[in-house]
Amino acid sequence: MGVIGLLGSVAGFLRVRYLPEKADIDNQVFRLHYRFTSAVFFGACILISAFDLLGNPIDCISDDDFLRPDALNTYCWISFTFTLPGLAGRRTGSEVAHPFVGNEGSATLGSAGEDERRIHSYYQWVPFVLFLQGILFYLPHMIWKQYENGWIRNMTDGARGFTITCHSDERKYRSSVLSEYLQDTLHSHGRLALVHILCEVLNFVNVVGNIFFIDFFLGGAFLNFGTRVIQMSSQDQEVRTDPLIEIFPRMTKCTFHKYGPSGSVQKHDALCLLALNVLNEKLYIFVWFWLILLSVLTGMALIYRLVMIISPLARLYLFRRRSDTPLSASETVVRRIGFGDYFLLMLLGKNLEGFLFNNVVEDLALRFTGNHDDSKTSSLSKDSANFESAPILPR
Repeated sequence: MGVIGLLGSVAGFLRVRYLPEKADIDNQVFRLHYRFTSAVFFGACILISAFDLLGNPIDCISDDDFLRPDALNTYCWISFTFTLPGLAGRRTGSEVAHPFVGNEGSATLGSAGEDERRIHSYYQWVPFVLFLQGILFYLPHMIWKQYENGWIRNMTDGARGFTITCHSDERKYRSSVLSEYLQDTLHSHGRLALVHILCEVLNFVNVVGNIFFIDFFLGGAFLNFGTRVIQMSSQDQEVRTDPLIEIFPRMTKCTFHKYGPSGSVQKHDALCLLALNVLNEKLYIFVWFWLILLSVLTGMALIYRLVMIISPLARLYLFRRRSDTPLSASETVVRRIGFGDYFLLMLLGKNLEGFLFNNVVEDLALRFTGNHDDSKTSSLSKDSANFESAPILPR
C-alpha cells in the first residue's frame, strides 16, 4: 500500500486541475516538462526502488560451495558485473550459455589484444538518476513560478470563471481597472516575458542535455537506442542481435577473487541473473522515444516564441484568435504595446472570460486613442463596494 500511495501522489502531476484559485501561467509544452515528464521519472524511481526492496534485483550462482549465495549476490551488486560483446553472433545454447556470456578466451579480442568487457554497474544508480532527472524537469517551472509569484492570479482574482450573465457594470469596472493598470505600467513587463522565455530555453537545454546524460550513464548506448530497436524489429528473429539484451542483459558474469590454501589468488566465476533489467529496458525504451518527441515539441515552441518576438503581424494574428474585438482595436493595442506587455495581456486572456477580456482590450484601445471617458470609470468605482472583489494589482 505504501508503494501505491506514493504512485498516487505522483499521479497528482498528471491531473488536469481547473480550479478558480489556480491561474494559468504557462502553455501546454511547458506543462509536458514539469507535469508529465517529471511524473514519469518520479514514478519510475518509485517502481524500481520498490523492486529493489521487495524483490531480488540480482541472483548469482557459482559451482564453488564455499561461496555463500547472499555474500556473492552482495559482492556482485556493489561491485559490478560484465558481459562480452566479442561473443556477438554466437548461438545461444550451443556456442554460449547466454547472449554475450561465455568463456573470455573465446571472445573476439579487442584492439589491445585482450578480451573486451562491457561493465554493468549502472543498475545501482538507476533510482537516484531517475529522481535527479525528475527534479531537473521540474526546476524550470519552479523558477518561473517563483518569479511570477502569483502576479496573474492577483490581477484576475475574482474574475476567473465569470460568465456572460455577470453584472455589466461589474464587468466594465473590472476591465477598466485592468486597462488602467496596463496603461500606467506600459513597457514595464519585459522582464516577466524574458524570465518565461529563459525558462522555455532551459526546458529545451534540459531535455537535450538529459538525452546525452543518459547516453553517458549507459556507456554511450542510448543515442541510437530507439533506432536500433526499430531496425531489430524488422529483422529475422533467429539471426538478429537484440540491442536490449546487449545494453540491459538478463544474464551477466561476475568474478570473485580469494586467497587459496597456499596464499595464491584464486579466481571464481559466477553467473548473475539481473531480473531488474526487464523493467529497466522497458523504461528506457519509452524514455528514448518520449525525450526525442519532447525535444522536437520544445524546439518548435521556441521557434514559435521567436516568431512572436520578431513579427508584429504574427502577434496580431494570435491576438485576434484570443480576442473578438474589432480589428481596429486589436491593431491599436498590438501596435502600442511592447512584447512584454503583449505577453502579459495574452496571459490575462487565458485567465479571463471572453467578454471580460474583450472589454479590457477595447477599453485599452480607447485609452491609447484618447477617447476613453474617465468620468464613467469614476462613477463605476463609487459602486465597486457592491461587487464581490476587485483585481489585486501588483505593485
